[in-house]
Amino acid sequence: MTGQLSFIWDERLRAYDFGSGHPLSPLRVRLAHQLTRDLGVLDLSNVETVGPVSPASNADLARVHLPEYIAAVERASAPGARIDPSHGIGTEDVPRFDGMHEASALVAGATLAAARAVYSKSSLHAVNLAGGLHHAMPGYASGFCVYNDIGVAIAWLLEQGVRRIGYVDVDVHHGDGVQAMFFDDPRVMTMSLHEDPRVLFPGSGYPDEIGAPGAEGTSINVVLPAGTRDAGWLRAFDAVVPEALSAFEPEILVTQQGCDTHYLDPLADLGLSIEGQRASYQRLHALAHHLCDGRWVAVGGGGYEWVDVVPRAWAHLTAIAAGSPIDPDSPVPESFSGYIKSHLGRPGPELMGDGYEIEPVAWTQGYDLLDPLDMSILRTREAVFGHLGLAADPCPLWPG
Repeated sequence: MTGQLSFIWDERLRAYDFGSGHPLSPLRVRLAHQLTRDLGVLDLSNVETVGPVSPASNADLARVHLPEYIAAVERASAPGARIDPSHGIGTEDVPRFDGMHEASALVAGATLAAARAVYSKSSLHAVNLAGGLHHAMPGYASGFCVYNDIGVAIAWLLEQGVRRIGYVDVDVHHGDGVQAMFFDDPRVMTMSLHEDPRVLFPGSGYPDEIGAPGAEGTSINVVLPAGTRDAGWLRAFDAVVPEALSAFEPEILVTQQGCDTHYLDPLADLGLSIEGQRASYQRLHALAHHLCDGRWVAVGGGGYEWVDVVPRAWAHLTAIAAGSPIDPDSPVPESFSGYIKSHLGRPGPELMGDGYEIEPVAWTQGYDLLDPLDMSILRTREAVFGHLGLAADPCPLWPG
């Protein structure tokens, strides 16, 4: 399954920077871009690097953000501006920085460029690694996110006449901002697989959040117990996402590819390997071709182990989107390893994977009433599948 890929890149995207010590460092995106380039993915004949990028206009942003919020971000962007915490700006998570509006609008513009490429059919797939700011709400900043580039792009696609859009969020944190923006819109199915909100920001994303009246079943949340590893994560994905998306019949697939599900991530407690994350990208790629004629917009997201995880994960994502997947057992290019050593003074990863083998057990083989993950999967299916005309429990209990 191959096709034209638009890889959105602009060096100015590095301006989305909350400063030294903040977890969402632009270094992680720069390293992901460099590893992808060093692997030769961006030199493939079917890959076009798109840039420079135009920032999203205020009219673009206003499709999902309140005008007073946009004005507040603009005021906060001026040098020496006073902090206005009423809009979530100036907090520990979202510190104010000079040029905040311009940098955030550029990220949204990059995801808009990805959406335009796929909508116009100039490309089958499009990737913006700098995007994925899924926590930003209509009227306030949250969770390292100022403008919700995903919401801006989805709203633009709807305005062009796209009838149904499927959104899948694999970040370890609930995709609350995107869910909130389309909670009452039956044209958008938002699906999020995330660590238990009782123990992790933002504290939302329970199975009973199924959509507003008239849009029931188009908001889907899968809660993953802390410590869930590759096989369990993929079991949950396979038990919910393909059936629900197939019933919804989206025309375009939009995905948020946060890689903070990795066992090395310092801000969360799931246990995925690079191999597990790569398997999720392969599944999403296949679903885009199976359900959407290949039309797929993928953006970055969370990921706070900047050197060993984010570059490898998103290089795999881009390679899969380009139709040229990379063997996890292959070595990391010497050029990338040398850069890490010389600029960061530490060794980088040696291989493109972690050396894990994965054997997920299919949901259709049965489920266990004593297993917390299985019960979470079943709660999600029971909450939404009936609204989609699907059976919540078509498989047997495990014996005993």
